[in-house]
Amino acid sequence: MNQGKYIFSQIMGLISHKQFQTLVARHKGDYRVKDFSCWKQYLCMAFGQLTHRESLSDTILCLKANADKTYHLGIGDVVVKSTLSTANENRSYLIYEELAMLLIKYAKQLYLGDSELEVDLENNVFAIDATTIDLCLSTFYWAAFRSTKGGIKLHTQLDLKTSIPEFIHFSTASVHDVNALDFISFEANSFYIMDRGYVDYKRLYRVHQCNAFFVTRAKDNMNYRRLYSRTVDKTKGVLCDQTIMLNGYYAAKDYPEKMRRIKFYDHESGETFIFLTNNFYLTAIEIAQLYKHRWKIELFFKWIKQHLKIKSFWGQSENAVKTQIWIAVSVYVLVAIVKKKFMLQQSLYEILQILSISIFERMPINQLFQQTQKQYFKELNHNQLSMFD
Repeated sequence: MNQGKYIFSQIMGLISHKQFQTLVARHKGDYRVKDFSCWKQYLCMAFGQLTHRESLSDTILCLKANADKTYHLGIGDVVVKSTLSTANENRSYLIYEELAMLLIKYAKQLYLGDSELEVDLENNVFAIDATTIDLCLSTFYWAAFRSTKGGIKLHTQLDLKTSIPEFIHFSTASVHDVNALDFISFEANSFYIMDRGYVDYKRLYRVHQCNAFFVTRAKDNMNYRRLYSRTVDKTKGVLCDQTIMLNGYYAAKDYPEKMRRIKFYDHESGETFIFLTNNFYLTAIEIAQLYKHRWKIELFFKWIKQHLKIKSFWGQSENAVKTQIWIAVSVYVLVAIVKKKFMLQQSLYEILQILSISIFERMPINQLFQQTQKQYFKELNHNQLSMFD
């Protein structure tokens, strides 16, 4: 079915054009547009992401160098840089946000049942964290962070079983991470793994009231009283497993019920961790293992910063920046869909590298990766991030 189609066209063919046009109509993206539609805008930006272009000028130059192929890509005549820049500045980023969320929903269905967690759980397991992207304050004046610095923050909820983002929220870099909890809809019986920057007893109690479970690290100055302790096996690193109540007028008012406090020694790192959770069913070892997987969200942040173009922006307005980030996220999810749908064995990094140099090949995607021999790619050292391996 894909014989004779460019690799790029096959990837973009995974997006429902009908659903995309519904999003465009909802936000009036093509209102009074004669030729350069939102779909063509997306194709140009996605092309730049997949081929590792450094700027809008670089993207347009590459498309012009392949002008005989752009008609078959669905782009048609190559536009000038100013047209693409104006589209990024003025067309609502919500079109691409909602597209990314639709792709995330599709990807989650494909990866349903896949899990690399050490803990065998039927429950959903999410990690919540945020990363800051620095911006030049003189250029991105709307993203004031400090007196001489600008930045935006990506608050993310990542499904730890699939490594696919469930929720992304933007804010200025000055907004504290914990505020993202106000925008998350907590699912009953799901686990939410967070670092201690998210310890806000009122917000944690809201998680508890939703019949969801949280796992986080206790702050050093936590004031509590022990009600009783469970028997532990210290040879496995569990130093104590306690049921506690919070002391202090405001803390006890914000979280008036029992919590579980686990002190765990990690033999690998030599560090001692103190965990807080409202789950009394899993073993202390399983709670520690769940928290260990929180680092997957750090890998996700590093991965998209390394391999997708979100650190250097191709527009200056808030709308242009959010448009670029949401298209980058959608490309990330598209590549994850490609990996699963075509049962590719390569890592996501290798898939992107192969796609970047094979975007104009005319063969089915699965055939491309079957025929691709081990070529010279920058070797993955022990520090190289890889996901979906």
